[in-house]
Amino acid sequence: MTRWSPPGIHMHPLSRRRLLVASAGFIGTAALAQTGAAFPAKPVTLVMPFPPGGMFDAVLRPLVNDVAQQLGQPVVLLHKPGAGGVTATAGIATMTESDGYTLGLMHNSVIRQPHMTKVAWDPLRDFTYISGLAGLTTGIVVAADAPWKTLADLIADAKARPGKISWGNVGATSVNRIYAERLGKAAGVQFNFVPFKGGSEAFTALLGRHLDVYGDPGFGAMAQSGKVRVLASFTEQRLRRWPAVPTVKEAGYDLVIQSPFGIVAPKNLDPAIAARLQAAFLKAAQGPEFTKQVSDYDLYPWAIDGAAFRGYAQAQFAREKQMLDEVGFKPE
Repeated sequence: MTRWSPPGIHMHPLSRRRLLVASAGFIGTAALAQTGAAFPAKPVTLVMPFPPGGMFDAVLRPLVNDVAQQLGQPVVLLHKPGAGGVTATAGIATMTESDGYTLGLMHNSVIRQPHMTKVAWDPLRDFTYISGLAGLTTGIVVAADAPWKTLADLIADAKARPGKISWGNVGATSVNRIYAERLGKAAGVQFNFVPFKGGSEAFTALLGRHLDVYGDPGFGAMAQSGKVRVLASFTEQRLRRWPAVPTVKEAGYDLVIQSPFGIVAPKNLDPAIAARLQAAFLKAAQGPEFTKQVSDYDLYPWAIDGAAFRGYAQAQFAREKQMLDEVGFKPE
């Protein structure tokens, strides 16, 4: 018996199956779009791995305000300092829920951590990468009334007084601390390294002359106000706002720090929600308010999507191991 079809419509069974598959795909895409459109229904928390009052606060507040306007919900900064900015972001990697309501700030120290000590998470598997934002610029600064006018002056004094000059960094295992040690080794000098929880605390010590040298990002506002003197920068080229300040490389030490940061979420985040967050953060990262903060703090723009950020993390993971091998670091 022949199955009847409406006049003019003759559908092969295979075509019918293709139609069903295509329909299912359309429904799935529509469901994803609906999920993204419905998000967020409550405030989003951005976990900050550094103390309040530092550079990241000033830089990120206009950014999250912009993101909040786009999402239609507040974006709350939650400060959880510890372990040089690693602990809080690592906590994102171990979360069992991934709903887009908890985000974290990702930076190279987190990517480096598994090479330095045993951890229960993997920076390449246990995060959803949302977007890159900007890159940190590391300078070598001293108080405005300090005796050293140049990096050469500082190195000469360090040679005359081994271990007497204190050098501060945020965290004991940051790339800035590692590069400071590499500089000391290359110059044949020994500094007394002092870890701090955040930049605000370190600058207070520097201006109070309880600390001699600070070698981290976030010096722009202090230098602009005349409170600190910039001796050199760990950059490839001289800084636009400080054209008279030489790079460490120009001083004869081939040391350049690249230290970008961005936004991550726990693993297995719904792709529609990830796309919604990515679009909001990328737009804000290229907006006028955030761009001004990037310039004011001598950062460099680094607005890239989640896929590119993940690709960077994979490459950086290998570079971090090579760098630690070069300085002879032994994991704990």
